[in-house]
Amino acid sequence: MYHEFFGLAREPFSMTPDPGFLFLTAKHREALAGLVFAITSRKGFLVLTGDAGTGKTTLLSRVMGSMPPERAHFSYILNPTLSPNEFLEMVMLDFGFETIPESKSQRLIRLQQFLLKGHAEGRTLVLVVDEAQKLTPELLEEIRLLTNFETSDHKLLQIILAGQTELTDLLNRQELRQLKQRVAVRVGIEPLAAQEVGQYIRTRWSRAGAVGDPPFSPSAIQMIASYSRGIPRVINSICDNALMNAFGVEARIVEDKYVLEAVHDLQLSTNGQLESRGYTGEGLSRAAMRTFADPSPQPRPVPAKAPPAEKELPPISFKTLERYMPAPTKPGWQIRFRAPRG
Repeated sequence: MYHEFFGLAREPFSMTPDPGFLFLTAKHREALAGLVFAITSRKGFLVLTGDAGTGKTTLLSRVMGSMPPERAHFSYILNPTLSPNEFLEMVMLDFGFETIPESKSQRLIRLQQFLLKGHAEGRTLVLVVDEAQKLTPELLEEIRLLTNFETSDHKLLQIILAGQTELTDLLNRQELRQLKQRVAVRVGIEPLAAQEVGQYIRTRWSRAGAVGDPPFSPSAIQMIASYSRGIPRVINSICDNALMNAFGVEARIVEDKYVLEAVHDLQLSTNGQLESRGYTGEGLSRAAMRTFADPSPQPRPVPAKAPPAEKELPPISFKTLERYMPAPTKPGWQIRFRAPRG
């Protein structure tokens, strides 16, 4: 609706996982490189984790779109809340099987023949399971058994489990230790750092066909970074609604008040924070805008002789300690320091 008003060719903050809008942070680049390397090297079992909305599905779309069909063939399972029988049927259908045998043994034989044929043709067959944190232990065991399709030197089926951070806890369960032992590569993505949010917005704005910088004021971008906590999906939602609010009054600049209206409408405030501090969704006075400049929760009452305010230093990121080759895993650390009170 606001596309023509702001000079856009397409929607800049769509909620769909369009790989053309993928914003690659250092962590995203590492994850992308790790997945492509593990697939092309036929490592077998891969795990991708990240918080909800951090861009796992978009990253997977980029991986699948970056490999030509004659080199790689994917079966992509978006909803894994299936029985083992239904899951195997879904895998085969997505690989292109037109008829599915009724018996499990016949299905496995047909699948093995398909994998061997693909291997002989030089193609890599990849099974991608999104939302893998929803998999049951029973279904995870069935997936583990699929890794038994192999030759003397390669896995015939590459399996990617992509899920939220709960997937790590799931794989750490004692009854799934055999599956955990087969994971060859683990990669993860994280929310954007505060300084990356502006770059993210500018990147999507440019790829939507706009000329010039996005119309968000610097303070509005800071608010978006704070309320979204760096989650790309939430950034998209706030930006889209804030642009709509600005368009509604024909404002060319998206100022703080339009972001706050979006936050209010999306109910992203915590503990009724906006309402308790005087925001009604009908505009803000200058004093109210100064109050909202820092959207952190209200501090607790302090004694008359209050200690100095807590200061938070920016996160310090350490470079990864190993490269993917030859090591299949890649640890990383992030430490946040806080100044002590008093």
